[in-house]
Amino acid sequence: MRALVLEEFGTPLVLKEIAKPVVAPGQVLVKIKASGVNPLDVKIREGKAAHARRELPAVLGLDLAGVVEQVGEGATGFTAGDEVYGLTGGVGDLQGSLAEYAAVDARLLARKPASLDMRQAAALPLVFITAWEGLVDRAQVSLGQKVLVHGGAGGVGHVAIQIARARGAQVFSTVSPAKKEVVERAGATPIDYTTTTVEEYVARHTGGEGFDVVFDTLGGAVLDASFAAVRTYTGHVVSALGWGSHSLAPLSFRGATYSGVFTLLPMLTGRGREHHGHIMREAATLADTGALTPRLDPRHFTLATAAEAHAAVESGTTEGRIVIDVEQ
Repeated sequence: MRALVLEEFGTPLVLKEIAKPVVAPGQVLVKIKASGVNPLDVKIREGKAAHARRELPAVLGLDLAGVVEQVGEGATGFTAGDEVYGLTGGVGDLQGSLAEYAAVDARLLARKPASLDMRQAAALPLVFITAWEGLVDRAQVSLGQKVLVHGGAGGVGHVAIQIARARGAQVFSTVSPAKKEVVERAGATPIDYTTTTVEEYVARHTGGEGFDVVFDTLGGAVLDASFAAVRTYTGHVVSALGWGSHSLAPLSFRGATYSGVFTLLPMLTGRGREHHGHIMREAATLADTGALTPRLDPRHFTLATAAEAHAAVESGTTEGRIVIDVEQ
């Protein structure tokens, strides 16, 4: 099969012919139609993501959408011809999605939403699972709560807004003025972080009480701001990038709580993979009921132009999720 192979960190991906994977027990063979591109893919290629534990040479690509071609012994829930999607590889020793085929742990997959095409489906897995684990598994967002999503125009933030809205929350999002309309269309009240302090927007939108849930998708100083924006006693802060050193004093003085999300853990350890499949089924339900719409960049890329796709993500100027068309 054709695949893009990373032979050394910091070098370009090489398009070459490699052996088609053989299905092991518990796996399904997926003919890949589309591969979502994440900032993490770029970091792995550059050797700047030690936490991904990527072994070389390797096929990168975290997200996929495609069609089941073969079902391995003991794999349940799928038959040949099923359209599927999921966060399935590209880290540890798992083959990624920048290839024509992948042998995938069936537990990581779900049937593709009927309402979405392959490109749209491939844009969802990593960002949706991250947002779901933060808002639902950790914070248990519920009807009537006030939720603040930092970075609501980004990949994780954009779907986080939609998940919180679907669960009946009132959603607010920090955003630059240029992307105000993006979070408004997703269903959130925009907060211009360039002109408004934490104290000001907490006072304006919560009467000074703080938000019930604060979801940090950016890390660093934004996580510190999250500790200052959460509601006293009952508030909860969740971060997808809580890897730095931070003072817990603002959080502790409010008697609030904190959780971290590490989305790659089931792929790296083999534990909890069924839950990722469950989350992808939840995403399909939301999409097919009209509560979830991925935002895609209009540009099209192929395996041959994947370097341009990575460059687009690295530039930070995309107008939505970047997807590579594996099969044209």
